[in-house]
Amino acid sequence: MKKSILYTGTGDAGETSLVGGKRVSKHDIRLEAYGTVDELNAHLGLLVAMLPDGMDDDAAQIRLIQHRLFAVGAYLATDTTDTALRSAAHIRPENIAQIEQRIDTLDAALPPLRNFVLPGGSRAAAQAHVCRTVCRRAERCICTLCDRQPVDKLILQYINRLSDYLFILSRQCNAVEKKAEIYWDKDCK
Repeated sequence: MKKSILYTGTGDAGETSLVGGKRVSKHDIRLEAYGTVDELNAHLGLLVAMLPDGMDDDAAQIRLIQHRLFAVGAYLATDTTDTALRSAAHIRPENIAQIEQRIDTLDAALPPLRNFVLPGGSRAAAQAHVCRTVCRRAERCICTLCDRQPVDKLILQYINRLSDYLFILSRQCNAVEKKAEIYWDKDCK
């Protein structure tokens, strides 16, 4: 079997190809959107490696999310004005419902939140907050793309719900590791 070529040189002039072959600038908002989703996916891989023992359900949930983020990336890398979407590039309502169910399960087991929480506590909790903020940036990029071209509303809903999951997951990480949450001091004392 012939080994794949990792470098082609086709992007050396600041352009790249979308799904279907259309060439676009590397500063195109579409690339910013799927590149940020890719960055989020990398951070999620680090988060899985940091999860404390006993969080196997969330490790499995995050791995599934990572696969789904590849679908989101494929969707965003396809200019549907000239290329048909591949079947793997879809997010479905049940994908959103699955995240919502996990949010509800975690939230039911945690104490009510009465103050804003600063990112931190355990390493895993801090990394979950990094993931959450990258997820929010991806959402902003996708919203910018929405201003220029139609984007399936399920993509935005999935990314929005994912950031909510990452917030509650950070709280769960601290609870499992018996780390106190750090609350915002409104007076900054």
